[in-house]
Amino acid sequence: MKLGPGLTFSWKRAIGVTKAKRSIARATGIPTTRSGRRNKLGRWMGMK
Repeated sequence: MKLGPGLTFSWKRAIGVTKAKRSIARATGIPTTRSGRRNKLGRWMGMK
């Protein structure tokens, strides 16, 4: 939903999904994004 130039509305941020995912990722050390998980796995296996 567009509210104007530079302003947008996100229902995920409004109900706290984004904050919950960030706190889980920080606590466990495992990224919640697909690319973050792939990069972490690649570093762990010595590919990057």
